[in-house]
Amino acid sequence: MRISSAQRPDRPSRRPSSVHLFPGQGDFSVAALAGAVRPGTGLATAARQVFEEVDQVTAERGLPRLGPWLLGQRPPSGRELAHAGPGLAQLALYGASLTVHRALCASWGEPSAVVGVSFGEIAALASAGVLTVPDGARAAHDLALVLAGCPGGLTLLSCPEPSARRLLERAGATDTVVAVVNDDRSVVLAGPVSDLARVEKTAADQSVPAARLRLPFSSHHPELTAQSEKFAASLRAYAFAPARLPVYSAVAGRRYGPDDDLPRRLADCLTLPAVVPTVLHQVAEHRPDVAFEAGTGSALAASARRVLAADALPVHAPLTEPDFAW
Repeated sequence: MRISSAQRPDRPSRRPSSVHLFPGQGDFSVAALAGAVRPGTGLATAARQVFEEVDQVTAERGLPRLGPWLLGQRPPSGRELAHAGPGLAQLALYGASLTVHRALCASWGEPSAVVGVSFGEIAALASAGVLTVPDGARAAHDLALVLAGCPGGLTLLSCPEPSARRLLERAGATDTVVAVVNDDRSVVLAGPVSDLARVEKTAADQSVPAARLRLPFSSHHPELTAQSEKFAASLRAYAFAPARLPVYSAVAGRRYGPDDDLPRRLADCLTLPAVVPTVLHQVAEHRPDVAFEAGTGSALAASARRVLAADALPVHAPLTEPDFAW
């Protein structure tokens, strides 16, 4: 899988430039990571290196070591991971995203920019050198502990944002909000479980596909101010270095700058919506040759293809593509 100059004749022949897209927590598969990591491959090397650093944090916080478990002969199921200790699922997603990022860097070179969607921002910031890998893992674990106190849930609707807002009105779901806009066909709602159940029934009556995400918390909701403040306070314990490459935030709706209070901006992910198309259009201005989803799924890649269709930008989700050439 290489981009030739014939495919992009306006560019000189050179190593293709890329952007890395870091997804949030709704599309994480332990099996995809375990199945893709084969001994002796660049992906296996990256996974071993990343999880050695992540496991510095599991050790200090009294959690099982993730590297030997995820990369061993019998990797855990998502359910086993969720029940093995608080925050292990978030740490596994964080490590998986950085694993894909590092393996891509080894074969394609460092990206020209990275995009963080929701709490994918933690891995995006670590990939840009803003946080060390262990501090990013600490931040991911801190987040998990905060999310445990975020009541409600999240529902995926397969419709445009205006249609989702009309469904909220019809359902009388006054405490539910549009939490994430993925593209012009997909949004995520956050709110009380009772509200979400009414919205899902209303959506079914309107033939709009709806699916509750398997996450036992809500986020991107304005009523999570206290949790947001708690998360921001925990993040101030870590050193935030200048970014060595551009970092775009779907919550901030822009590229982060040197004057940004990054603990506060990361904590905004608990209270403010993420609008993915806005930052995808911005990052396309870097004129990359290819975009990669730095995660275990493909939902963000699918959204990027739809949003950037006019740019004819190839978008890949490496762990979901069996013939992907690392």
